[in-house]
Amino acid sequence: MFKKILIANRGEIARRIIHVARRMGVKTVAVYSDADEKLPFVKEADEAVRLGPAPAKESYLNTEALLDAAKKTGAEGIHPGYGFVSENAEFARAVTAQGVTFIGPPPEAMTRMKDKSEARRLVAAAGVPIVPGSKGLVADAATAAAEAERIGYPVLVKAAGGGGGIGMTVANSPVDLEKAFRASSDRAKSAFGREGVYLERYFPAPRHIEVQILGDGKKTLHVLERECSIQRRHQKVVEEAGSPLFLDGQRPELKAKLFDAALKAANAFGYANAGTVELLYSDGEIYFIEMNARLQVEHPVTEVTTGVDLIGWQLRIASGESLTLEQSQVQRKGHALEFRIYAEDPVKFFPSPGPLKVYQAPTGDGVRLDSGYEQGDVVTPNYDPMIAKLIISGDSRAQAIARAEDALSRFTIEGIKHNIPLHLRIVRDAAFKEGALDTKFLEKHAKG
Repeated sequence: MFKKILIANRGEIARRIIHVARRMGVKTVAVYSDADEKLPFVKEADEAVRLGPAPAKESYLNTEALLDAAKKTGAEGIHPGYGFVSENAEFARAVTAQGVTFIGPPPEAMTRMKDKSEARRLVAAAGVPIVPGSKGLVADAATAAAEAERIGYPVLVKAAGGGGGIGMTVANSPVDLEKAFRASSDRAKSAFGREGVYLERYFPAPRHIEVQILGDGKKTLHVLERECSIQRRHQKVVEEAGSPLFLDGQRPELKAKLFDAALKAANAFGYANAGTVELLYSDGEIYFIEMNARLQVEHPVTEVTTGVDLIGWQLRIASGESLTLEQSQVQRKGHALEFRIYAEDPVKFFPSPGPLKVYQAPTGDGVRLDSGYEQGDVVTPNYDPMIAKLIISGDSRAQAIARAEDALSRFTIEGIKHNIPLHLRIVRDAAFKEGALDTKFLEKHAKG
């Protein structure tokens, strides 16, 4: 096991990794920008190193500064968390070249996953069902038009190097397609440094289900599923484990197919460590959309319902230990929901940076809070506006929902606008309570 690791991230995920590492007897090094100097994660680590000014390119995305911090502190491993450098194969290679362990998947696997078009080809060859789409990258608008006619409208134009909903544009007709192609190409170039796009059939209101994967390079297993259908602009808002699709033993054949597809996809990429296979469900079928080469923001709902410490296993696998967990040992107990608490206007969804003048989080049975901030801290405009993750668990989905409504009602934040009112509208909605979820949920429900 490592004696010391550096955490190349910030906020709640940095705190979470610090707490797990401390429990395992591993010392931690926090890195921070000038904007984050006074945040809790900096104080809680055993050591802290300044990276640079607030802009991410000069701090959390600065490979040279991160590697220098690891070298100066004697860190044996670097945990990237999620976001920032977590899916950067070049960064992982640079870490390894310095004799430090990258706590994540092999760079080769990350490279295979990064090009979403190539990833589709790879998993299809492994027998994984994929969303109907173009056979590869689409070179120009004319080719896109021909492919769209073959696939059938509506189509989704996607950046090949994308993620997080960036570079995705829907086209409902040939008139829309030319604009969509240009918009996605431009966004792909500005966000990912390459213009490559591909097409997929667009499902207007599918369910978004993902499967947690753990592997050590020799053995791969799944840690059950999560549902992430409640989204805004392709960004997840509420997640839960497990999916309401499978409550009370429903759809056992579909569930088996889901897990089989996820394991085949992970093995096709040569995956190791913790990762997530994301799939869509529509009209009784599942389709692979992508695999994320990192820990997910929503991993806590899996941890609290299975008892599997995903970050702990990341550290064990990266330090060379074998995955001793067996598939038969992975069992779910109860149900869990996760609510992303953002510093943003709950109606217009604009970021709302500022000081947390009052920050009183709920406690109680089944309540877990992974927070990046405490009362008096300042949410800056420099990074993602997520303040915390409120994770609620119960013996049943109904109990988890009841506990969630109570906890959200007692969560007090003053000084900024926040999205707790949106979460309350969601948990009080009849369709949510019935488990009638899809990616258009917020457009159809929880308005106000």
